Amino acid sequence: MIELVDIHKDYRLGPVEFKVLNGVQMAVEAGDLMSIMGPSGSGKSTLMNIIDLLGRPTTGTYRFNGRDVSTLNDGALSAFRNAHIGFVFQSFNLLDHLTALENVALPLVYRRLGRREMRRRARDILGKVGMGERLGHRPDQLSGGQKQRVAIARALVGSPSVVLADEPTGALDSDTAEEVMQLMIRLNREEGVAVVIITHDPVVSMQCRRRALIRDGVLLEDTEAAR
Repeated sequence: MIELVDIHKDYRLGPVEFKVLNGVQMAVEAGDLMSIMGPSGSGKSTLMNIIDLLGRPTTGTYRFNGRDVSTLNDGALSAFRNAHIGFVFQSFNLLDHLTALENVALPLVYRRLGRREMRRRARDILGKVGMGERLGHRPDQLSGGQKQRVAIARALVGSPSVVLADEPTGALDSDTAEEVMQLMIRLNREEGVAVVIITHDPVVSMQCRRRALIRDGVLLEDTEAAR
């Protein structure tokens, strides 16, 4: 589904060029559950920005479902991202003035669906993440774990091919983090959506079927875990 081939990313600061990604090779198949760990400065945030189509590689090829997305213009990338990729963030990124239902329905606005259909889809997915009784609650009325459940529902509402989760348990206590991780594992299994998690937490990483480490801009997968 996702195929990164010889991805390099360089940044220039005056006369100095910094190499952040060095020939990354990566493949994500439908239904995968994969973690990527790495120390600060390893390139994992840059890699995530390329996978989620918010950044472009300096060189290399990115194919999504066989389509080379490296050459798409910004407008086409935005539409492609909305149709195929869901996002979960450490800080939830919910809009404070919107209810849980409205936050989850928001990505569907760009698909020009009717209001009734958007609300139906948002209600259905909120039920699946255990938030069916909190549809009218705003973020300040929810706990951290409940906010992350709403954020996961928002990521899934558009039926994406893959969900990219950037430190999804980083702002939660250990018990709540485990609840959220178990929810993501269940949804990965039941919904068939691939999940890629960027994490510092080895406990989170060990629960994924595939595990990779990025160091000095090179991605190395734990081949034993991938079997």
